[in-house]
Amino acid sequence: MAFGRGLLVCVLLTFSVLISTPVRAQVAGATVAGTVSDAADAAVANAKISIKNTATGVIREVITDSAGFYSAPNLLPGTYEITAVAPGFSTYREKGLTLTVGALRSVNISLRIGQVSEHVDVIGTTPDVQLASATLSAEVNATTVRELPLNGRDWTQLATLQPGVTSVRVEAGPTDRGNRGFGTLLSVSGHQPFENNYRINGVSINDYSNGAPGSTLGVNLGTDAVQEFSVLTSNYSAEYGRASGGVINAITKSGTNEFHGDAYWFLRSKKLDARNYFDTSLPPFHRNQFGASGGGPIKKGKTFFFADYEGIRQDKSDTFSNIVPSAAARAGTLCSTPDGTCQTSTITVDPNVVPYLGFWALPNGGLIGNGDTGIFNTSGVERLTENYVTARGDHHFSDSDSLAASWFYDRAPLSQPDPLGDSTTENFTLRQMFSLEETHIFSPALVNTARFGFSRVRALIAAPLSAINPLANDPSLGSFPGRNAPALTVPGLTTMLGSLGAVSTDKLTWNSFQFYDDAFFTLGAHSLKFGFAAEHMQNDELSGSGANGTFGFPSLRDFLLATPSTVTVDDPITKPVYVRQTLFGGYIQDDWHWRPNFTLNIGVRYEPVTLPTEAHNSFAVLPTVTSPAEVPVKTLWASNQTLRNF
Repeated sequence: MAFGRGLLVCVLLTFSVLISTPVRAQVAGATVAGTVSDAADAAVANAKISIKNTATGVIREVITDSAGFYSAPNLLPGTYEITAVAPGFSTYREKGLTLTVGALRSVNISLRIGQVSEHVDVIGTTPDVQLASATLSAEVNATTVRELPLNGRDWTQLATLQPGVTSVRVEAGPTDRGNRGFGTLLSVSGHQPFENNYRINGVSINDYSNGAPGSTLGVNLGTDAVQEFSVLTSNYSAEYGRASGGVINAITKSGTNEFHGDAYWFLRSKKLDARNYFDTSLPPFHRNQFGASGGGPIKKGKTFFFADYEGIRQDKSDTFSNIVPSAAARAGTLCSTPDGTCQTSTITVDPNVVPYLGFWALPNGGLIGNGDTGIFNTSGVERLTENYVTARGDHHFSDSDSLAASWFYDRAPLSQPDPLGDSTTENFTLRQMFSLEETHIFSPALVNTARFGFSRVRALIAAPLSAINPLANDPSLGSFPGRNAPALTVPGLTTMLGSLGAVSTDKLTWNSFQFYDDAFFTLGAHSLKFGFAAEHMQNDELSGSGANGTFGFPSLRDFLLATPSTVTVDDPITKPVYVRQTLFGGYIQDDWHWRPNFTLNIGVRYEPVTLPTEAHNSFAVLPTVTSPAEVPVKTLWASNQTLRNF
């Protein structure tokens, strides 16, 4: 009896009332489903339903079953015209039916007795309230993507228009942001930003940290290429995996039977900016963002293309206020204050230290306190050159076969000076995605979609680029042969990190090979969906602290006397780590159209992940603190908890 009540509770928690409103599907395409009845609400069997994409002219045809039910899955989002024909009834035609990305739209049709040559026309409307599913979600359509102002034109920022989605403030410096990814971090329904899944045309494009996708500028370009996207904030159904937070599901534009295109140019310049209260003068800032997009038919009604290019050229001034040794301190005259009073003393500066004083310029903003240090104000230019290209092709082989392919490429090197103005480093991202999707209609009741995707991110963080100060590229100042000057930390002074190679350089490569297969099967009043997903992940990482070493001094006096308190030197031969892991997922979902206005949604998903391994078997552990050596292991985990991921 208790089991029966528990089952009843589970069923009640999974159903939704369906009143012509959308729910989401795993594939990027939309689904139309519903019933066909006569004026007495009796089911009309064997009615022919034609669903026409008004932009491409492609038609999908299905037949109602004995219960009058029909379903047409994985339709390209856009505007449609739906027609229903049955012997003895007037032809039903609904125009202006809008299908959004990943949506399931219920269209229940009522036929009137009459001749097939007679037409009953209905104008389609988009419902304002979603009651069909426990899923909390919303769409951002092409008009919103195109018209709302976006700083940097990052379309993922528009996800914050939805309830429960907030952006996460992060470190300001691009170098600091690199290890957790450069994209705009979002918290969805209180989840960590690294628990979301970003998808384009059904392919996950998360970066190496499982964070938001983005270039070194922190933006995800392609606004003019995105047709629309949906944001699933919580309670999504079994079709979706790989995320415990939100799912941002986008689809790119495709060509139509008419040629369309645009060109654009956005300018941001200091000459157009207002000066804030703290600015004595406007800091240099100039950004050109430009591009063009277009699409059309290669063969009308059959083959279509769309392409978009976007470029950014940015010069931005970084202003630094540094604490540097005064001229007197450099000569060995210090004002020590052990009892709070200034007692001038003179020391002999170690000759080995003298060359390193050149990494700090003389003060130009006045002295501080006792005069041992002063302010050095300087600035440097941060430069970005970003190129983003995306393309999509669609081919309609026949009424039962169609193919879609998409690709994007994003390259963004960004150079920036260190605070002391000694050298420049480079952050670099190269992102690529490729997808190929084939949809085959075996019968009006069975449709299958197979999809392959590949996503790659390469990143360099704080890679040495060029020397501004010649000392930054002087190997004679290295702590060991072949290296430049080490990093120098002195209390009261701005840390010297300006020598080439003094800052930690991380090299990151993320490869994701993905395969999905989703089947849609209509059985009576049941819209069954079942599928399989596999993702093989390769995460290659080379990281460590500064290759030149770090010298720490307890005071300015100790620095001038060349008496460090700490010395850190990394092994110059650092090996990268090649981590491998594979995710598997399988699901079955049943949308049971029990009544024309009542649908029961039931589903289950199983998604285990293999334990991480190292490609060259270099994982090792120290069994005990007294063990003489490390012991090689296949993986660092004792058991796989994901085997219970239902």
